Amino acid sequence: MLLQERLQQEVITSVKKSLSFDILYQRIRPDISPFIDATSTLPLKNLDDWERLIRGAIGCFFSTSTQANARFESHQVGSLRWLDLCHADGFRRERALRVIPEGAPNAFLLALAVRRLNDWVPQVREAARDALPLIAASSDPETLVDVLFITLPYWNTWGRMGESEKDVLMKIISMHSVTEPLKKRLMLSTSGPAATLFIQTARTAALDNFLAEIAVSSVQPSLRAKAYRCLFEGKVVWAEGLTWQWVDKAYGIKRRIPVLKERAISTARPFLETLRKATRDPSPMVRRIAGEMLIKELDRIGDEALQLAKILASDPSSSVAERGRYALTDLEKRA
Repeated sequence: MLLQERLQQEVITSVKKSLSFDILYQRIRPDISPFIDATSTLPLKNLDDWERLIRGAIGCFFSTSTQANARFESHQVGSLRWLDLCHADGFRRERALRVIPEGAPNAFLLALAVRRLNDWVPQVREAARDALPLIAASSDPETLVDVLFITLPYWNTWGRMGESEKDVLMKIISMHSVTEPLKKRLMLSTSGPAATLFIQTARTAALDNFLAEIAVSSVQPSLRAKAYRCLFEGKVVWAEGLTWQWVDKAYGIKRRIPVLKERAISTARPFLETLRKATRDPSPMVRRIAGEMLIKELDRIGDEALQLAKILASDPSSSVAERGRYALTDLEKRA
């Protein structure tokens, strides 16, 4: 808590320093370097709270003028660029996105720019759609990956974000400079929603060439399982959002269900080779998928089906062994 309070105070102080104008030139071209320095150490979580804090600090500074001059003072200040992304005035947020010429100086400020895709003002969302590809092209790829990791697991909850805004993030994911560090970060992640992130990024073909590598070498079993399923089924399926489904119209009972979309993918690795590797995966989560696919594709596997079924039937995991025994029984009936 003490660290949080210290960071909050540093941000408030940096906003005041950035808005302290001694001469006319500073008012026309404000120096926001103190604000950039302070935000470089902020964690990429609770972004709503940080935005609210910064917006309040900006408003507090201008409210120190007389009531008659407060609005005049605010509009007479030149563009605050990154600082204006948190301004309460939608015109200033839009102008900030239009005039930011450079890549993001840190991950926190890039995250603020990405969040403008869900801004409550349509013109700001439009400006964000135009500006973000340019900002991303000039930003550090590792910084982009940091922001994608905290954005993609939750972006379906952004109610004002439409398909055109989502397309912007998909284009960023597809950038050649982003694909490699994104793949490495996913594969090396020891905790967190790596599998969810993978499915969201798989809306595009950016990681298609790395599916086999992700399935075999990723640290998290859940991610390996997702990648294996994509390889087996030749498609990726994701939840686009939620919709209502009637349970009983007579009584007005309905429930929320996920809206699923899918994209076909091409796999270079033969099915049987993929199945062999999945059968020997260290995680029962992956081996269960191997058993499921063995049962589903017994007709096309051929002579090796019996060997794979025996391996799965002797698995220490009961749920995996159950699938192996079912495949053995099925093969015996066909013999």
